[in-house]
Amino acid sequence: MTSIGQSIEALVSEQGIDRDLVIEAMKEAVKAAARKQFKSQDKTGESIEVDWNNEEGIIEISAQKTVVNEVENPSTELLLAEAIELTGDEEIEIGDMLQIPLPTEELGRIAAQTAKQILVQKVREAIREKVYEEYVDKIGTLVNGTVKRFERGDMIIDMGNNLEAILPRNEQARNETWNQGERVRVVIEDVSKDLRGQQIKVSRASAALLKRLFEMEVPEIYDDTVVIKSAVREPGDRAKIAVSSNEKDVDPVGACVGMKGSRVQSIIKELRGEKIDIIEWSDEPSVFAANALSPAKVSQVRITDIDNRKMEVIVTEDQLSLAIGKRGQNVRLATRLVGWDIDIVSEDLLKKEIALTMGKMMASGEAVPITALQGVSPAQADDLKEKGITDVEGLAATSIDDLVEILDLSLDEAEQILTSARSIVEARNLQVEMPATEEKTSEETSETAENSETAETENSGTETILEDLAQVEETVAKEPESETVEESSENSIEENTTENSTEEDKI
Repeated sequence: MTSIGQSIEALVSEQGIDRDLVIEAMKEAVKAAARKQFKSQDKTGESIEVDWNNEEGIIEISAQKTVVNEVENPSTELLLAEAIELTGDEEIEIGDMLQIPLPTEELGRIAAQTAKQILVQKVREAIREKVYEEYVDKIGTLVNGTVKRFERGDMIIDMGNNLEAILPRNEQARNETWNQGERVRVVIEDVSKDLRGQQIKVSRASAALLKRLFEMEVPEIYDDTVVIKSAVREPGDRAKIAVSSNEKDVDPVGACVGMKGSRVQSIIKELRGEKIDIIEWSDEPSVFAANALSPAKVSQVRITDIDNRKMEVIVTEDQLSLAIGKRGQNVRLATRLVGWDIDIVSEDLLKKEIALTMGKMMASGEAVPITALQGVSPAQADDLKEKGITDVEGLAATSIDDLVEILDLSLDEAEQILTSARSIVEARNLQVEMPATEEKTSEETSETAENSETAETENSGTETILEDLAQVEETVAKEPESETVEESSENSIEENTTENSTEEDKI
């Protein structure tokens, strides 16, 4: 076997490519090189053909020409005399097609380099096509690999058989660190035909990885006794997976957890400590939503908009932070798992709003039936009516012991009903007191305004008097000195008169 034949066999065995595919690629490469080399014989290169001699393991190059009487196109035509001279066959006739061999030794270095480049390109395309056909149907499946190297935050995974996959940075869990040479489990995310880079993109952040790990660890999932309905993740932090059972006797959550949590713990270990909530799936959205908010305990679920898939989930005050989760993580994962928009509402706040609404109704004269209170059934309302309790106000005035005796309730249930009734009455009283308070406030405001007006009037009068006194002082300051002399003489006369009167008193 020639060196070319040995190279073909080695390529077929190493890369697993079809032998005929390699030979076709080589023929195309040699044909492209021959077109450049034998331009003198065939300018267009259309008549040049390349064949593979399988017995001898060599490449044969030939030019196909037609025998004619007069040559118009030398590239594709040949005179009868030349044809007989080349072949030595006297029976050749006009119109016959001849394959004229061309020497492969005349292929120069440039032509050989061209053939090599084309051959490498063709083989590379064949390999990528083979990889694509092999792995395109494996998207979403779990595969094992080895960390080969790191490229700008991306990880290159060695899949074996000279095949590499890329694990992008955005498909890595933030709590995971890997070293070169470590074994890693990944799920195939995408397969492309691009000629640059790795064809296979894998992921450690996909929800499909969580599903595949449960399928491996839980035999009931593998044999379809337990079905994974949906799964969501925030890689590295928390994940939720919804499961259901096709058999009534099998608990889907218990099957996934395993004996003493052995099954789920192995998955948590594989995901480097990521927390996993296993939820029992339900075809009823309200029930499914209540389960999905685990570990929080839900009091009530109300569907507010069925067309736009919106609902309100009511929880007690001590469960509010647990239902929302750290930075809203729990409700965010539950929303994605259920497929509905979930709005978390505090039960205490909701009760206050209901009490305020009913209090307004009572203040406006509307009747609020006892059955409007949560926990009071129509039958219980009839029992209360027999004891003379016909409205919410009468119920609020009832003692807890009497209510327990009338309705045969526990202390907690009776206290809850009384609290609701009293809150409604308090809201009613507030609504009644508000108009009187507003009227009193308005009267005080008007009195304050009148006082301020009186004070302003008095202040203006005082300012007027002060201005007049200032004008008098200015006038006195401007009078002539003669007037001052006259004033002094008048003062002297008054003093003499006083002295005379004193002497007269003495006599």
